[in-house]
Amino acid sequence: MAQETADKGRGRKTLEKWGDQGIVLASRPHGEGAAVVTLLTARHGRHAGYVHGGATSQRLRAALQPGTRIDLDWHAQSMDQLGSFAVTDAAPPPPAAFDDPAGLCALQSVCAILDRALPEREPHPALFAGTCAWLDALAQERAVWAAALVFWELALLRELGFGLDLTKCVVTNGRDDLAYVSPKSGGAVSRAGAGEYRDRLLRLPSFLHGAGDLPDNADIRDGLKLAGHFLEHRLFAHTTCALPDARLRLPEFFA
Repeated sequence: MAQETADKGRGRKTLEKWGDQGIVLASRPHGEGAAVVTLLTARHGRHAGYVHGGATSQRLRAALQPGTRIDLDWHAQSMDQLGSFAVTDAAPPPPAAFDDPAGLCALQSVCAILDRALPEREPHPALFAGTCAWLDALAQERAVWAAALVFWELALLRELGFGLDLTKCVVTNGRDDLAYVSPKSGGAVSRAGAGEYRDRLLRLPSFLHGAGDLPDNADIRDGLKLAGHFLEHRLFAHTTCALPDARLRLPEFFA
């Protein structure tokens, strides 16, 4: 971050400014032709800013769609102000994301979850990098990006302090034949450890513990159910928000 120092005695104002990369999470019109945009940035976390012409300029409207990666400059009179963004470059999501209704729904879900779940201005560089990797995966076939989405959601939970332990059975402490997850503890459970309680457990799809084959629709659905349960009951239980509608619809595409 660069800061232009002020000489208060001479009446000069302080200008706070920095440059970064960001992923557009949401944009809403504000005033006459402007927009307030929320981004996940690489070094400054979830950050909002004012974009002049963001609601009227065709170029800016295209750049401010959810999932677009942009290079930006931010400036404000002080760090606690909303400040303004200047977009210097933009790269939209892969075209395949808009050709597949499931991909578009997943894109909307990821952006909405980040917008609702992340604390403001708290850096999460690993999460930013992981989200960029998932956006790149949208160019691949549905099974690839869908499996990557489940991994991304579990990584989000871990990043925010709600990680699951899928490496060993919470009942037997063994690492073989893991097939379920406890909805309470978030720990894996083996078939032997599940016993008569297996019907109360969440299914652990094989692609989440090392199986190399591409998952089928049933595995993806189970993975989304697993991650969705903990997003709802751990992450969003600590906020006033709920799972986005797009996330609630997503498993329908893998029925």
